[in-house]
Amino acid sequence: MAFDPEDAVVLWPAYFDLRLSRAQGRRVAKKDALEAPTAKMLFEAVKALDLDCILELERSYPRFWYKHSGRVLVEPKLDKPELIEQVASKLKTVPREKER
Repeated sequence: MAFDPEDAVVLWPAYFDLRLSRAQGRRVAKKDALEAPTAKMLFEAVKALDLDCILELERSYPRFWYKHSGRVLVEPKLDKPELIEQVASKLKTVPREKER
C-alpha cells in the first residue's frame, strides 16, 4: 500500500447505482449508472485504472447505515469528480459477480 488511508478518496457503490436518485446519493448520470453495483465491482474498476485502492466490505454508506454495501479507498491522484467519472466508464466493462 503506497498511500495513506486517511488521505484516500472514498467511493461508495451508491454513487453509481441506477436505482437511487441524486438526492439518495447517486453521483453519476443515469446513462452512466448501473443497477446494484457492488464494492467488489468498484474495486476491479479502480484497479483497471491502475490506481492503488483498498476494499472495505464491512462499511455502510451513511444514508443506508443498515446495509453493509462496502466502500473503496482510492489513492488521491485525481480529484473526486474526475475519479467518479472515470470509474463510471470503467465500471460498465467489469463483469458482474455471480450470486451463490
